[in-house]
Amino acid sequence: MTALPSPRAAIMAGVCATLLGVGLQRFAYAPLVPAMVGHGWLTAGEAGTLGAANFAGYLVGAAIAPAAGRRLGMRPALRLGMLTATLCLLLCAWRGPLAWLLPWRTLAGIAGGVLMVLAGPAVQAAVPVALRGLAAGLLFAGVGGGIMAGALIVPALLPAGLPATWLALAAAGLALSLLSWPRWPAVPPPPAARLPDMSGATGRLVAAYGFASVAATAHMAWWPDFIARGLGMGAGMGAAGWFLYGVGAALGPALCGMAADRVGTRRAFSGTLLLQLLPLSLPLVAHSLPFLAISALLGGATAAGTTGLTLARARDLGGDAAPGIWRIGTVAWAAAQMATGFLMAWLYAHTGSHMPIFAVGLGGAVIAAVVGRR
Repeated sequence: MTALPSPRAAIMAGVCATLLGVGLQRFAYAPLVPAMVGHGWLTAGEAGTLGAANFAGYLVGAAIAPAAGRRLGMRPALRLGMLTATLCLLLCAWRGPLAWLLPWRTLAGIAGGVLMVLAGPAVQAAVPVALRGLAAGLLFAGVGGGIMAGALIVPALLPAGLPATWLALAAAGLALSLLSWPRWPAVPPPPAARLPDMSGATGRLVAAYGFASVAATAHMAWWPDFIARGLGMGAGMGAAGWFLYGVGAALGPALCGMAADRVGTRRAFSGTLLLQLLPLSLPLVAHSLPFLAISALLGGATAAGTTGLTLARARDLGGDAAPGIWRIGTVAWAAAQMATGFLMAWLYAHTGSHMPIFAVGLGGAVIAAVVGRR
């Protein structure tokens, strides 16, 4: 089999995968949580448990993705991941207890991890070298699209009820699955399990990406709550801040990808890590609306842009070993994000302030920038 003749088809399939596997299944859940708690579907603690289960599932999915690609083939594994994520959205439409929702949110995380690990290398292998930076950027713009969908569509659907909202998300997942179905390129599966050489630039790339995850978690997990409750601006402003974060996450990867095509992945990667310092610094010193807007836009742009640049940089450094580097990087990101999430929750519980959360994020950004420049 040969790859599809048009790289645009492969890029479109990849965007569908990140939009569904990470954007919708993970980030559309955030605006659903208050309604699920308010309508008695879950307690606040149970909602947090579902979020943690999704993170854990993502970590598992990232770890097993190469084996799934080898056993099933890349196309079938990616298609199965799309359908699994869609099915999990559908099954969450039934008002069951935590024991019912927990396996589906976990399985959705596994599907998201598989899609994130396999979709990037599949698309990179199907596009010309000169377009790989842009392709990586567009691929991860799907994550921002999911955040924007969660901020806009979910509140509009909630008056129809929680089951209807979950069903609408499942319908969107099915549409994305069908759109991507014929467009996945026929590329070989990742090579048999073999740890790539993690010394030198490759090891620094993965380490920097892990610390960038620490930085990104502050906005990803706490930004709407910081605006709504921490600053007392209300849920409406919190949703608006989340939407701006999604705009940045949608635009940032493509802009970072174009920068990589122009100046090279190394310079683009280190520059983005430096830029990540600004959105983490602003909440610590300035709370006026213009500064909050800048923090949201740049926070989303640098978090999602770093992901796309890591994929492109792994391809430059590793060649045929790039899928292995990308898998290790994805696992590092997921593990760091899960650990940071628990740390930030502990800090907030003991201080009642969001400031330590952004201080931890800023510390991660500083370390990432230092490691990424070497």
